[in-house]
Amino acid sequence: MDNNKGLSALGYFSVFFAPFLVPIILLFAAKDDDVRYHAKRALISHIIPCILFVFVAIFMIFSFILTTTKPTMSSTSIFIMFLFMGGFTIITFVIFIWNIIQGIKVLR
Repeated sequence: MDNNKGLSALGYFSVFFAPFLVPIILLFAAKDDDVRYHAKRALISHIIPCILFVFVAIFMIFSFILTTTKPTMSSTSIFIMFLFMGGFTIITFVIFIWNIIQGIKVLR
């Protein structure tokens, strides 16, 4: 197995053990452009769920405040909160699977 392919795949597979650390190390330490390209893609795919989590958390906080101040909107707010949480879960799962698929593709 080629070392560059292994390092490129490691960036994607790091979703299991060190999602941010490994791609950042590969991005700055690798000299091969292909490894750096895959490290950037892996890092971006690891960052996306974190950004989505921040947006969902902010929305849930505002929904919670809204339901405590206006109880008549509680069922609608709760439904929307579950929609956002479900969407976040699905997107995070898809990105997780995408990382595994990309890691396997790089190794081929």
